[in-house]
Amino acid sequence: MSASNRKRVVLLGATGSIGESTLRVLALTPTSLELVGIAARANWERLAAIAQEFHVPQVGVFEEAAYAAATHARDAFPAGTELHGGLGGLIELAQLPTADIVLVAVVGTTGLRPALAALGAGKDLALASKEILVLAGRFVTAEARRRGARLLPVDSEHNAVFQCVEGHPTASLSRVTLTASGGAFRDLPVESLAHVTPADALKHPNWDMDRKLPWTRRPSPTRASS
Repeated sequence: MSASNRKRVVLLGATGSIGESTLRVLALTPTSLELVGIAARANWERLAAIAQEFHVPQVGVFEEAAYAAATHARDAFPAGTELHGGLGGLIELAQLPTADIVLVAVVGTTGLRPALAALGAGKDLALASKEILVLAGRFVTAEARRRGARLLPVDSEHNAVFQCVEGHPTASLSRVTLTASGGAFRDLPVESLAHVTPADALKHPNWDMDRKLPWTRRPSPTRASS
C-alpha cells in the first residue's frame, strides 16, 4: 500500500492502555496506518516521545497546566509540531482535514464532544470509551448515520460482538450472549455467588470500579381529596 493510501489516524487518549495498544498496532503496520494526531490528559512528556517516534505533527494536551508546560518545552517535540490545548484542542484534532479515522480512548465522557465533532467532519469513529454511548448513544449513532461514517467499537466486549455479527444479515441474528470472562468473581465457585455483596463486586483485579448510585422511583403524587 502506498503512502497516499494509508489510513490516517487521530488517537485521543494516546498514553492510556488502549492508546499504548494502538501504538503497538501502528508500529507493526506502517504501510497501512499513519498517525497524524495524538492527545492525552496531562502526560505531555509521553506525548512528546510518541510524536518523535511516529513523526506526529499535531498534539493535544487537555489539562491547562500540562499544556502550558508542553508549550514551554517545545524542544521535546519534533520541529513544527502544532500544540492544541483543552477540550477545544481535542475537538480541533478530531476534525483534522488530514484524518480518516479518530480513535477516542479518553477516560469517561470527556470524549463526547470530540467524538461528535469527528463524525460531523465525516470521519470514521473508533470508540474505546463506552461511557460516551451510555451518555449519548442515540445522538452519536444518529450523527454517524447522517454523515455516512462508520462507528467502530474498540472496547473488548463490544468489539467481540462486532466481530461476531459483522457481515451477517440482521435477520440471521436472534440473540447475543456475553459471558463473564474476568472481574472479581471469575474464579469464584458458582455456589458462592449467592453470598456476594456489592462491595465484593467492586474488588476488580485490574480496574478501580466506581459505585453506581441506585435509582429509585419517586413516589407518585397523591391526589388531594375533594
